[in-house]
Amino acid sequence: MAYGLAFPMHGPKWLGAVLFLGVQLRALWPVVAVEVHTSREVDAVNGTNLRLKCTFSSSSPISQHLSVTWNFQPEDLGSHEPVFYYLKEPYKLSAGRFKERVTWDGNIERNDVSIVIWNLQPTDNGTFTCQVKNPPDVDGTIGEVRLRVVQKVHFSEIHFLAVAIGSACVLMIIVVTVVIICRHHQKKAQEKRIKVADTELREKENLKIREEKEASPLED
Repeated sequence: MAYGLAFPMHGPKWLGAVLFLGVQLRALWPVVAVEVHTSREVDAVNGTNLRLKCTFSSSSPISQHLSVTWNFQPEDLGSHEPVFYYLKEPYKLSAGRFKERVTWDGNIERNDVSIVIWNLQPTDNGTFTCQVKNPPDVDGTIGEVRLRVVQKVHFSEIHFLAVAIGSACVLMIIVVTVVIICRHHQKKAQEKRIKVADTELREKENLKIREEKEASPLED
């Protein structure tokens, strides 16, 4: 008598098992997605221009249908506003607060999708989002940049160092100038003393000559 194990493989049951196994493997397989990288917070001076840097990484080659979407949400958490859109080429806004104020400054081949915002205003305070879709990678993280427009630059260590170096240079110039002036005055004073001494010597010689002349007739 032969003993063995038998697995009945009926058509519908076998297909269902394969589909179930496929679903389980898909759940275990890492999801392919686009990763977007941006600065978390940026400070900029009112009235200046700012480059909002945004880069991405994707497991798929750069697609002809790659798209970039920049949006903005004000500090008051109002509705999102469009800022910029890219699909094969940059598209400018026809309306909104960022009309004629945003230009493309990215390089798709280098995975750079940055933009430049011109003439920053206090109303630009808020959060900018950068989303990249690179089919078949259409899901992934969304980069966020919180912008704070200030009236002047904060006094940082770099500014302190610049002020310290500037002050040292000014102090050095003052010291050198004082030394040059003092030496000049000393030279003038020395020349004056020499001149006075020469004058006194000549007067003594002249006086001696006159005395000798006055004494000569008496000797005759």
